[in-house]
This record gives sequence, C-alpha cells and structure tokens, in this order.
Amino acid sequence: MVRTTTAFAGALQTFRLCISRHSVSSGLYHPRIGQPLRFMSSSTMAASANMITSNKLKQVFTEDKRPAMGFWQMIPGANVSRILARSGADWVMVDCEHGNIDDAAMHDAVPAIAALGVSPIVRLPDIQPWMVKRALDSGAHGILVPLIRTVDEVKSVVSAAKFPPLGTRGFGSPIAVQNFHPEPTLTEYLQQANDSLLTMVQIETKEALDSVEEIAPLVDVVFIGPFDLGNNIGHPIINGKMDAELDDAIARIHKVTVAAGKKCGIFCTGGEQAKKYADMGFHMINVATDFTALQSTMVSALAVAQGKVEGEKAASY
Repeated sequence: MVRTTTAFAGALQTFRLCISRHSVSSGLYHPRIGQPLRFMSSSTMAASANMITSNKLKQVFTEDKRPAMGFWQMIPGANVSRILARSGADWVMVDCEHGNIDDAAMHDAVPAIAALGVSPIVRLPDIQPWMVKRALDSGAHGILVPLIRTVDEVKSVVSAAKFPPLGTRGFGSPIAVQNFHPEPTLTEYLQQANDSLLTMVQIETKEALDSVEEIAPLVDVVFIGPFDLGNNIGHPIINGKMDAELDDAIARIHKVTVAAGKKCGIFCTGGEQAKKYADMGFHMINVATDFTALQSTMVSALAVAQGKVEGEKAASY
C-alpha cells in the first residue's frame, strides 16, 4: 500500500513537471497561480469571443444609440443582485462605499450579475490601488472611484486598473475570467483586459470640478455624484431641490466630458429624473437604488392598504 501510494505520488509529480515544462516553453505558465494557462489551438483561438462583447455596458457605449441605464446595489446578497440584473438593466453598481457590501459580498454579487448578461461595476470604498485590484480580480467589468480630488489621484487609479505596460496591475486571479461569456482563457484576459474593462471616476468635489478638463481625457467615464458635489461647492441638495449653481456645475462636467470624447454618467434618484438627464445626452444613468426603492415600495403599499393619501416624495439617495 505504501509502495502504491508512493508510486502514485511520484507519477503525479512527474505529470505536473511535464505540464509545467511544456507550459513554460509555450510561454503560458503562470507561476503565481501555480497552474498552466489553458492551451488553445489556433482555430479555437481564432473563434474565441472578444472580452469587449461580454461587457454589456461597454457595448452600449460603443453602439452609442441610447444611454446605459442601471441600478445601485447597497443591500448584500446574490439574490438581490439577480433581481436588479433581471429588471432590464445594462449594468448594476455594487456599492462598496456607502452600501452594506464587503469584500465577500462583492465576490457574491459580481458573478450573479454577470451570469445574467449584465455588467457588474464596483464602486470602491476609497481610491487605494489594492481596492482596484480586488474589484477587478473579482471579475467586475469596471470600477467607479469616489471622491476624486486631483489629477494625480486619477492617474494612480488608472495605473492600478491597467496591466503593464500601461499600468501596474498585478496578474494572478483565475476568478475574473469566469464573469465573461464565453469565458476567455487567462492569456486572453491578460491581453484584452486593458481595452475591455472600464475605469470611471466620480466628480463630486470642488477640486475635481476645477480640474475636470484634465481629468476627463484620462478615464473612460466621468460620473457625477450630485449629492456630494452639491455639498462640496456650497449648494447641497435639500429636500430634493437642486440650486442653479449645482445644475451649472453638472452641465459643465457633461460638456467637458463630451468634448474629450468620453462618456458622462450621473446618479439619479428615480425614473423621472433619469429621463431628464437621458434627454440631456448623458450616457450612463442610475435609475434607482435597491434600499430606497424597497423602502418606498413598502411605504406606498402600506399607505394604500390603510387608505392614506401619500404626500409628494422628495429626492432621496
């Protein structure tokens, strides 16, 4: 029994060495993962789908026929992710900044969304490079970085999101490829990720607003956070009312972004507001947030059941 076990272990080790040597000689071995990158014949490689076609949000941008509509996920759970993705969205924002979404919940949400042909986008808690890596390694189709202030911060984010030679992102996650359909090989992911994944930053500080002409050309999407932007320029949104100065700032960001040839997105609190910004030419628009939509639906249903007349709702995050 001992001899049989030893012989089997030796044979297995020999097999691993053979595979490793063949992989290294083919330039496909990834020592950090500890496994060879998948081999493909030339005919199979030629027929393989480009990762860009798996990124629905990127596809909507490329077709440029309509705005990309999406939902905000703040409540953890793959079933919540699926509900949002099945509701006709082009993308779902997995909110790790203000939502109740930690790293594990993010890794549950991203594949649940992607499996339904919708783009999972992750809003990071902060601008730190390791957060960019975690989000993209989970298989997110893009990242959104909040509270940007300087051009250097944007450059750092872009670098963290790109593989060399365009950036400094490390290559080592076999998880990411599972969220593109048909599934690319690890080699294909490495070769195509820089062009296929979306890097987005939020303009919601006065410093970023003042530098938007320099920021816009650096990223794929400039996304406006009206609430924090209003706070930071001295014109907060109170009971849903937006001052003219905030409207002017939003219009300026949109104009600069379009002039730079990039896409401009905005956070909206409901369908009516989303339609308004769609008509203004915004490319990426949040329509609703799971938390507030759930709360609003429950309150409304209860009011009807109790025979009460609902008052006018103010815009809510």
